[in-house]
Amino acid sequence: MKPAIEIRNLGKEYKLMEAEPYLSLRDVLSNTAKNILRGKKKRKNKFWALEDINADIMPGERIGIIGRNGAGKSTLLKIISRITPPTKGEAFLRGRVSSLLEVGTGFHNELTGRENIYLNGSILGLKRKEIKQNLDEIIVFSGVEKFIDTPIKHYSSGMKMRLAFSVAAHLNAEILLIDEVLAVGDIEFQKKCLGKMEEVSQQEGRTILFVSHNMDSIRNFCSKSLLLDVGKIIHQGNTNEVINSYVANHLQTQAQKQWPEGIFSYDKNIKLRKTFLHTKENKITSRFDTTERIGLSFEFEVLHHQASFTHGINLYNQEAVNIFNSHDVITAKENLQKEPGQYKATVWIPGNLLPEGIFTIGIALFSANPVDVMIHEQNVVNFEVFTDFSKSNARGRYAEDFPGIIRPLLDWETIRLG
Repeated sequence: MKPAIEIRNLGKEYKLMEAEPYLSLRDVLSNTAKNILRGKKKRKNKFWALEDINADIMPGERIGIIGRNGAGKSTLLKIISRITPPTKGEAFLRGRVSSLLEVGTGFHNELTGRENIYLNGSILGLKRKEIKQNLDEIIVFSGVEKFIDTPIKHYSSGMKMRLAFSVAAHLNAEILLIDEVLAVGDIEFQKKCLGKMEEVSQQEGRTILFVSHNMDSIRNFCSKSLLLDVGKIIHQGNTNEVINSYVANHLQTQAQKQWPEGIFSYDKNIKLRKTFLHTKENKITSRFDTTERIGLSFEFEVLHHQASFTHGINLYNQEAVNIFNSHDVITAKENLQKEPGQYKATVWIPGNLLPEGIFTIGIALFSANPVDVMIHEQNVVNFEVFTDFSKSNARGRYAEDFPGIIRPLLDWETIRLG
């Protein structure tokens, strides 16, 4: 059996042009423009977004593509879908391709949702009769029935994504390319999309390439994955092994972040200055044992007049799963007003709660009544949790793979019944 996608020595080079020097009116009038330009020719900087990519993807396989921002994931899908030509090498395709690379890709803003379904089908080379056979199912799955005869320009980004995915999944193409756009939808629709992709893969034998930063989705949906870094495939094979390599070698930790100019609230009355992770001894660090309490502090300033607000955090694991959100309910309850001045808020994540892994924290300041977000910074600090087997922990002496989003140390009681 020949591969559905055969990639050989694929590379994509981009040229970056430096801007010409600025010429003022005085330069022009004094006839010195030529002198300014002489010796200051534009330089062409080049970089390879992809380089020496080789892969065979067999019919019916579901392949995850992971890597940091700028690794070349989207560029690879654009070349495979024929949106962007390669600089060298080639991607051989055996089958029609349906792609969902950007929200609203292929849609015409002035056409209705229904008209855009026919437009997308025509681009794939389908006849009107073939499109009509799937029309009702596409509309129902998308959940935009009420707006299907409304011009696309009036759709929200979420509505466009729903319709675009529904079109891509239901029209008869052997190869389906899905980029990170599923992140636009709500959780329920994301699950619905993953279920549909699994269905068309198993029942119809479609080949699927799936780009996502959500490692949980990649792990559950794809048996094999590719790890890209600076335009090269550095690991491919079993998804668990590829994800573990990505986490171990490419996710970095950062114990603190400072904003020299400050992050202002929308009313310019609060300025966020600094955030840092620390131990109970106030040592700033990005590594914690599973048994340790993890302290997070952020410093801010109330500038001009009294401000009434509370504080919150969002915690994500290395697979982009939101572990929990928490905010200062005491402050929210008391509606505490803060006079102008410098402040530090600290929250503690209890020990024996998180498993091993890399975690990311986002922070927020928001008014309590009514709730109104004043400052929200995501991916502020990152930290690693590890296990010291010399300490008592929820893992005990078990050293093998120990899955789970959290790992609390629970109280157990055993009694004899007879």
